[in-house]
Amino acid sequence: MQNLNWQRTDLIDESEEVVLHQTKEQKDTLEQSSGIQIEDRTAGRVKITDVLVDSEGEKQIGKKEGQYITLSVPTLTLDDHDGFEQLENELLVNFKKMHEAISWNKDDKILIIGLGNRTITPDAIGPYLIDHLHSLDVIDEKFVMYAPGVTGQTGYETGEFVAAIAERLKPKLIIVVDALATRASNRLCKTIQLTNTGIHPGSGVGNQRKEISYEMLGIPVTAIGIPTVVDAPVLIADAVELMMRSIAARVAERSKPSSKLSLSSWQPDINKELDMSLVKPIFGEWATWSKEERQQLFEETFAGSHTQLMVTPKEADYWIDNYAKLVSSMLMKWANKL
Repeated sequence: MQNLNWQRTDLIDESEEVVLHQTKEQKDTLEQSSGIQIEDRTAGRVKITDVLVDSEGEKQIGKKEGQYITLSVPTLTLDDHDGFEQLENELLVNFKKMHEAISWNKDDKILIIGLGNRTITPDAIGPYLIDHLHSLDVIDEKFVMYAPGVTGQTGYETGEFVAAIAERLKPKLIIVVDALATRASNRLCKTIQLTNTGIHPGSGVGNQRKEISYEMLGIPVTAIGIPTVVDAPVLIADAVELMMRSIAARVAERSKPSSKLSLSSWQPDINKELDMSLVKPIFGEWATWSKEERQQLFEETFAGSHTQLMVTPKEADYWIDNYAKLVSSMLMKWANKL
């Protein structure tokens, strides 16, 4: 089968090198051989993955040298106030740690850039954030805020806009907020990535522009990203995977006495290790393929038609608004302690 690299993702913990090194022994090997350090921890309901990439690691996984912190609440829902509160608290804690080495003076400025196209909902997190910051009763005097739009609207490189403002303002720090792409449908709008490596505007939808980073501007750049889109074939592959695992789990439990004692509709645990050969009589050899091989088949099958489709949740406008409020609240709390 032809190997196509089709799963777009901006999240470092979804990169192949990180995904394939989940155990402690594998992480130790990765750190020694590739210059990548991975630390997983949990704070309440928030799962945190802290990845440090050095110059050697940058060559290995194609992600820039620096620190990447991914925070996720897998069970998050739109009306989950506790989940959003915990996510904001952990974002604040890690944001503080990432910038504790900066020495602040009274007149130092912080440039906040909200990237994205406000007319396309899943890409509007940046402009929405700037709107929320402007709507606050008290705006910290350190903040200078700007939503430059996208190149397709202005005809001008977003990175050039930011560079021009930075040259005039001379900020101590640039904070960039943007929408990202994920390759896992269950992480849509449930994850935040924080990194000190800057950002490539438009990279989440395969439209990479000039980067906004310390290397380009000579000013520290911190990026906050929320995954709001996923490739269409990923959704199809995830749905098929869920169906096959559900059937395999039911077949495995069918002969056990416990399955006959259930008084209500019994739901199998599809997350545990399953023998997929149990469904081979139903699906044939396909059932024993790895998840990655099945995903590859979908990409090849839909090449040229569905490959370019990006999917977002139907409640995307509510998700975007919630995250704009969350990030703006976090930034104000952080600025008030400087």
